Amino acid sequence: MTDLRRSLALASILAGTVATAAAAQNWPSEPLHVFVGFPAGSSPDTIARIVAEPLAEAIGQPVVVENKPGAGGVIAIQQMLARGNDDYSIGININGPLTTAPRLIPDLGYDPAADIAPVGLIATSPLVLAVGADFPADDIQGFIDAAAEPEAISYGSVGEGSGAHLTAELFADAAGVQLFHIPFQSYAEVTTSILGGEIDSGFMAPSAALPHVEAGTMKMLGVTSAEPFAQVPDVPVMAGQAGLPEDFRAELWNAMIAPAGTDPAIVERLNTELNTILNDPEVRDQLLAIGWQAQPGTPEDLAQRITGDTAMWGGVIDRTQAAN
Repeated sequence: MTDLRRSLALASILAGTVATAAAAQNWPSEPLHVFVGFPAGSSPDTIARIVAEPLAEAIGQPVVVENKPGAGGVIAIQQMLARGNDDYSIGININGPLTTAPRLIPDLGYDPAADIAPVGLIATSPLVLAVGADFPADDIQGFIDAAAEPEAISYGSVGEGSGAHLTAELFADAAGVQLFHIPFQSYAEVTTSILGGEIDSGFMAPSAALPHVEAGTMKMLGVTSAEPFAQVPDVPVMAGQAGLPEDFRAELWNAMIAPAGTDPAIVERLNTELNTILNDPEVRDQLLAIGWQAQPGTPEDLAQRITGDTAMWGGVIDRTQAAN
């Protein structure tokens, strides 16, 4: 390459960089649309609205929450991507559409690794292993002992591939037991069946189990987070108990994402604003009140969480499908 061609190439690169930076500096000049995969009043919707108000103040433009429920959050991602890379469409969604959906839904229409730009985690929530008050065990070791005979202990979930189902199978594999799965239409039915003694157990959100524990009709034997969870600080973590691996962890999470073609400077700006919001004590308290723990971090942190959870849940799905 001649010196002239090198100079022209360098000038072209610099011009493109300057244009991109200028575009990012002028962003946003119109409302930001946030696609949420669940209906108004749901936990992901509430989280999105907790974040949306301070985000709108920070960027000086309205942040419009658009509820696009369906297929466990998948529809919202599909519709976000259908708008194209306009730099004004983002998503706030749960982990399933980014980690398990590619394995469970044929013709998903997107590839999280290729089509999604991670912006940042928002919040995480573990599950607790809940049993009725009369269950003949008060800890994880006792539960595992009770499950020594294959399928002697039943558990409920809202169906195959749900977070509760996969968590139960992850636990069963780690504990070396076989549990009997009974699917229901809703978590309310799972809870009612545990309280009524129709099933033995279920993995559920701490906030769902807590009122029944306080009423003396349910027990929480362990929590699936790596650290004690602030909403139920007295419930022991499962990791390292009764032969379970020290790194045992199963968490639900919500995250902010964008289409893969979104300007990287805008992704960085969104991440910065999101972390500022999540470090606000009032926001952290709002999230904890509905059962979620704020998790500020980098886009790279979220990318690693997606990759790691995809591999972990993929293994659970493979084992479950092979067993059936």
